[in-house]
Amino acid sequence: MTKAPTPTEPGPILPEPLTAAEVEQRLNGLWAWISAHAVEIAIAAGVGTAIYLALAFLQRHARLYAERQVDRLSVAAIIARTLSKTKQYFLIMVAVRLVVGFSEAPAGIVQVVSFLFTIASVFQTAIWAREIILGMIERRATVSDDAGSETLANAMSLIRLLVTVVLFAIAAIMVLDNLGVNVTGLIAGLGIGGIAIGLAAQGIFSDLFAALSIIFDKPFRRGETIGFDTTTATVEKIGLKSARLRSVTGEEIIISNTNLLSKQIINYTRLNRRRTRYMIGLVYQTPPDRARQVPNMVREIVEQANAVFVRCGFVGFGASSIDFELDFDVMSSEFDVVFETRHRVGLAILERFNAEGLEFAYPTQTTFTAAPDGKMVLPYPEGGFAVAVEDHRKG
Repeated sequence: MTKAPTPTEPGPILPEPLTAAEVEQRLNGLWAWISAHAVEIAIAAGVGTAIYLALAFLQRHARLYAERQVDRLSVAAIIARTLSKTKQYFLIMVAVRLVVGFSEAPAGIVQVVSFLFTIASVFQTAIWAREIILGMIERRATVSDDAGSETLANAMSLIRLLVTVVLFAIAAIMVLDNLGVNVTGLIAGLGIGGIAIGLAAQGIFSDLFAALSIIFDKPFRRGETIGFDTTTATVEKIGLKSARLRSVTGEEIIISNTNLLSKQIINYTRLNRRRTRYMIGLVYQTPPDRARQVPNMVREIVEQANAVFVRCGFVGFGASSIDFELDFDVMSSEFDVVFETRHRVGLAILERFNAEGLEFAYPTQTTFTAAPDGKMVLPYPEGGFAVAVEDHRKG
């Protein structure tokens, strides 16, 4: 018996090569179209050339306008710089696409031009979107005193890479979809890969986004004094991974951006005023009439020191003093100015009270001693101790 041939798996269906007759037929059809529409083709070529030159002129004018702008991060400069990134192949495809219908081209040519125009448009849109996004990010992050500019410069290279990869990946998927390729699996694979990369570099990306948050939101800037937990320090550098600060006692503090932003931060530099409170204690022997004059005395002293008087008054009876409380504001964000004002106000109060005969209280105690008969005789009245002893002997 003859063994039946084993069926083979069907291979990919490839287009059969054209025969010589078919090639000649298509060439004849193309030549016939050119001969029949010579005038339309010539007009279309002229119109296409004019469109290309007009678009190229606009692209060049936008580039020159962007170069002349003093503020390169203004909205007008960003738009002009974006238009200047228009590529030559896109200009050509726009011109060809606009005139191909006018010339009544064959369906095959229209299909090829439409496909090439779609590719050019998708990738050109990605380039425009990248320039606008990067320009707006840089505009949002840039500050007048260039604080954080070093961090922004370091971050922009990474931001540019991420934005470029994302936009061109989307553009490539759109092109493949127009080609009829099933991109569902590709999108799912990219999503899973992105999740895996994000989990692997979670700490790095967390600190990076925290650095960007500092740059954009500006809770503090380089050179400002901040406080968190029990630490008070001046910001020296904001990096992509960590921030470097100098404490008031001189030590360098290095803390990750994520950890720093998770804390409650007090920005001392942005205070438009600083309040100071003094507790003033006078002896109990102070006459009430003199004590009533204390708030007015203190007001004069504070105003002479160019500070803002808030309040001053009696607040309580202390163990060794009658207590007054003084609040005043120094209208400055610089701690040195505040410190000097507090110094002058304190010394002026001391000088004025000494001149007025007002005594500051200090902790004192009076001890009473019992006589032999149990009576309180100490502090002694004049001759009281001798009388007490004599009475004790007689008794």
